[in-house]
Parts: sequence; structure tokens; C-alpha cells
Amino acid sequence: MDNKDIPSVNNDFFEGLTGKISQEDSKGSEDVGKRIQEIRTQRGLSLQELSQMTGFDVDLLEGIENNTVHPQLGTVMKLSKALDSALSRLISGQGNKPYEITRKGERKSIARSTSGKGGKKVYSYHALAHDVHGRNMEPLMVELEENPDAEMSVHEGEEFIFVLSGVAHLKVGDDSFDLEPGDSAYYLSTTTHSITGKGGKATILAVLFE
Repeated sequence: MDNKDIPSVNNDFFEGLTGKISQEDSKGSEDVGKRIQEIRTQRGLSLQELSQMTGFDVDLLEGIENNTVHPQLGTVMKLSKALDSALSRLISGQGNKPYEITRKGERKSIARSTSGKGGKKVYSYHALAHDVHGRNMEPLMVELEENPDAEMSVHEGEEFIFVLSGVAHLKVGDDSFDLEPGDSAYYLSTTTHSITGKGGKATILAVLFE
């Protein structure tokens, strides 16, 4: 079977770029920025020290904390490692329950992520288990937009995606795949990857594991 016909693993709507977001999407982004600032302060780290640890510019970090710049998930994942904090705590809070049932109309909207090139919307995501305490997985509903300039991402962890609607264009290493509804992919995040919508918006279920 030709490689191009095999559904593959990738997905890094989580990584890389950061950008500005519109005011209507600011609430979830503000929460993320505040959590990053709170944990950084608790760790006794300055913005300059966090910049040295992550390679992110101080201006970028300041913008994230002030809610003028919204990081994509890959950026948040790198920050979670630098801050020695669970990814789930930065994305959607710690939670205080042993389980959670999330009804269709009760998904917690986190924010829309945008690219650093012109502030184009790349995806929006919704937390599906934000109230579960001590979780190691972060399940998200992600709406992907087309983004021909998507950058490849690489970071620690593992990721699983399942396409619900539309067509998702996945790149993993040197391979690329068009994933349709019902297709899925699992991969180690240490492999370079990116995922976008193709021919319009695509919706996927994504599960991140640190």
C-alpha cells in the first residue's frame, strides 16, 4: 500500500505559532494567561528567566500573560514543561472532581488560537474534562481552519486525533495525509507534525498526554 493512502499520525495545532486574538475570544485566553502568570510567580521566576528557559521572547511572554497575545497549544505545552506544571492546569485549570460528564452543550470553550503571521485564526478548542483533578490526559474538541503556512511543531508527549467532520490535512515528518471523518492518528509528539483544515473547516477530537 502506498504511504499516501495510509492515515498517519500528526497534529500540532498545538505547536508553534502565537498570535493576537479578537476581543470576543478573550475570556478563555485571559484565563490561560492568568494561570501562566500565577504559576510563574509562585515559582519565583521573572519573565526574563522564563524567556531563557523556553526561548520565547519576553515581549511574547508578557503579551500572553496580559491577554494581548494568545498562544497555540504547542506554546502552552512548552511553558508547562518549563514551569513544571501539568498542561491541564494551564489550559483549563486544576479541577476538583474524580470524574466528569460533559454534555454536548456544556463544553468549556477555551479560546481561539491565531497564527503569528497576520493574526489569522488557526483553530479554536474546547475542554472536555476540565473539572477532573489530577488528570494526565487533556481531551479537546478542536475546530481547525485552513492554514497553508502552518509551521511544523515538535515537543514532548503523545497525541491522538479522530476526525469528526471535514478534511484534516496532517503532516508527520516527511509524510502528509488527508484524514476524513472516521480516520484517526496517534503519534509521539517528538516527531515533527502539523494539522490544519483542508477545503474549509474540520472538527477533530484530540487527546493530549504528557
